[in-house]
Amino acid sequence: MSDYFVHESSYVDDNVTIGKNTKIWHFCHVQSGAVIGENCSFGQNVNISSNVTIGNGVKVQNNVSIYEGVELEDYVFCGPSMVFTNDLTPRAKYPKGSAGYKKTLVKQGATIGANATVVCGHTIGSWALIGSGAVVTKDVPSHALMVGVPARQIGWACECGQVLDEHLTCPDCGRKYRKSDDGLVEEKE
Repeated sequence: MSDYFVHESSYVDDNVTIGKNTKIWHFCHVQSGAVIGENCSFGQNVNISSNVTIGNGVKVQNNVSIYEGVELEDYVFCGPSMVFTNDLTPRAKYPKGSAGYKKTLVKQGATIGANATVVCGHTIGSWALIGSGAVVTKDVPSHALMVGVPARQIGWACECGQVLDEHLTCPDCGRKYRKSDDGLVEEKE
């Protein structure tokens, strides 16, 4: 008996690593070479392409495809029907193969809202919050709150998910932040 759950309607190719307590629900496909961490959850109709790496505690909602070239660090949240890409100039007649894919990195704790699109070749910083329907076309700083088409920053988000006030303090949990080269970092007392 395995330490993880795969629904009977889903298919896991050979040469896949799945961490303990991970749950893969209805009509999913995990392709060869994928590495999935512990305590993850994949909703209905999720495709995880070959050679994708996914950290621990990741939650992927229904109808998401994680294409080769995408890496999700620990505790990333992918909302329903959000989209990743891996080729900036796709042509059916001229496929590039994996050597031509642009890499996308989603850092620890970042959230990507429902129906958002992440154009390949960019990094989404730790604990960033991408609003529903946004289209990410450039790198996103850590803790940035991004909305719109194309996505633009309208504020900052706490690790707990709350929007920070003008003093970069969370009104819910009280965490305080300061600006850094990569976005925000938490001030430790």
